[in-house]
Amino acid sequence: MAEWKDLLDPDDEAIRALAPELPPLVVEQFAAAPNEHTRPRMQSGDGWFAAVFLIPVAVPDEDRLFYQEVGFVATDRRVLTIRKTPPGEEPFDAARVEEACAGKHAPPAGTIVYHLLDTVADRFLDLGDQISGEIDELEDAIERLPASNVRRRLVDLRHDILHIRHVLAPTREAVRRVVDGTVDGGLVVDEETRPFLADAYDKLLRAAEGLDFARDLVAAAREFHQSRIAEEQNDVIKKLTVIASLLLLPTFIVGVYGQNFEHMPELGWHHGYAFSWAVIALTTVGQLAFFRARRWI
Repeated sequence: MAEWKDLLDPDDEAIRALAPELPPLVVEQFAAAPNEHTRPRMQSGDGWFAAVFLIPVAVPDEDRLFYQEVGFVATDRRVLTIRKTPPGEEPFDAARVEEACAGKHAPPAGTIVYHLLDTVADRFLDLGDQISGEIDELEDAIERLPASNVRRRLVDLRHDILHIRHVLAPTREAVRRVVDGTVDGGLVVDEETRPFLADAYDKLLRAAEGLDFARDLVAAAREFHQSRIAEEQNDVIKKLTVIASLLLLPTFIVGVYGQNFEHMPELGWHHGYAFSWAVIALTTVGQLAFFRARRWI
């Protein structure tokens, strides 16, 4: 059986008091303030192994994404979780681990590690569903949103997906090392718990596949957006062409009568001015009827 301890935004002394076996460099890494350059990682030593994970959290109402940092140090008798609060955000919720340790008998260390890693895997799966939902919502709104808003949102979604993939890849690799037993040599995670950890690893694989699918959805949405812009440009060009065509014949007629030759029959005709306007009006109406019949306008 193992003891579980949880620390929220601890300093060096608090970590050393509960995990004296950790090297000073690892303690400094765990105590460092969260920042955007933190990468998921896993380290092991004599009878212990430690890991740091980043869990992306989507806020659909605000169209933004932030990361929660959680780490743990595991031995065969103790599991210490270290949670850090992102600036202005909520820390990682360890309620699932707390429920697993709330029984009459303390669970083995491997079981605590499993519940923690499985929670991380579930969060990645849920995040993939949220991103897919945001992409579907954006696709439905492409035709009514301004092109600049759609373009900016597509760029943000693509950037978020790529960044999540960069976080998910080392997370998946760390869990695989636990499943394979290469990280602690079986000291913490026993053979009975290892199949459950394999399920958590499968969830991370499905999360990676979901992100690949979301990336394809973003690409499809971008193509649809570009085709919509091209279609709107074609409509504008078509209307400008119609306007130019309507002005072409009147310009030609005015040019003919503006040559000022001496022998032009209409120049001496009393109704010549009205005749020229009648010709312009008839040709314009005829063009409008033709364009309307061809459904160009």
